[in-house]
Amino acid sequence: MEHTSGTGITTERPSATAGWHSASREPVRLVVLTKDVMTRQGASAYLATRPEVRLLPPQRLEEAEVFLVIVDLIDQDTLELMQRTAETTGAPDTRFVLVGDGLRDQHLARAVTFGSISVLAHSEVDFDRVVAAVCAIRDARLEIPDEAVGWAVRRLHALYREVLGPRSLTPAGLEKREAQVLELLSQGLDTAEIAERLNYSERTVKSVIQSVLRREGLRNRAQAVAYALRNGAI
Repeated sequence: MEHTSGTGITTERPSATAGWHSASREPVRLVVLTKDVMTRQGASAYLATRPEVRLLPPQRLEEAEVFLVIVDLIDQDTLELMQRTAETTGAPDTRFVLVGDGLRDQHLARAVTFGSISVLAHSEVDFDRVVAAVCAIRDARLEIPDEAVGWAVRRLHALYREVLGPRSLTPAGLEKREAQVLELLSQGLDTAEIAERLNYSERTVKSVIQSVLRREGLRNRAQAVAYALRNGAI
């Protein structure tokens, strides 16, 4: 039977998240963040029944893998709460599941600077979906509203057109000739073969490779190729 937990989020009888197996996965270490005491108490009471998550108190932010932020309306205070959390943890990629209504382009533009983020509409979500999003974001699978995806694509296109393109940079931040050299390296060509293929001198090819290694803090050519592949440059 459905009911509300005091958070405005629909709940049902606890059930394991699809694809999650208690025997093979550790529960997600989760902290609930909200300014409303009743919301925190209601969410915590329900989430304590879910085997997929392990609730931590807000005083243990540094131990959390995911932060669940629950608000009625996403506003400046919400973003400041997320920013303080990210700064406190100091993690290179803080993971947030944000439950709230009223997401705007400028909210998302700022929120993504704090770490990985999934966004769920407060008025449409239930706790099964919240728990699924919490488990997914630990594995780097994000949930973003369709309109936000469209905005992000437009922003990326503008970034390439106005910033990267005029500087001959790829979206991964590599120069076009760097991407060309690394792509040929990935195909097994040596320095001489790459130089012949691109009509460069061998010295130029070596210089291009060394420039990537130094700038990205990589140790060898194999790492440079892996970096380019991971970032979609080749």
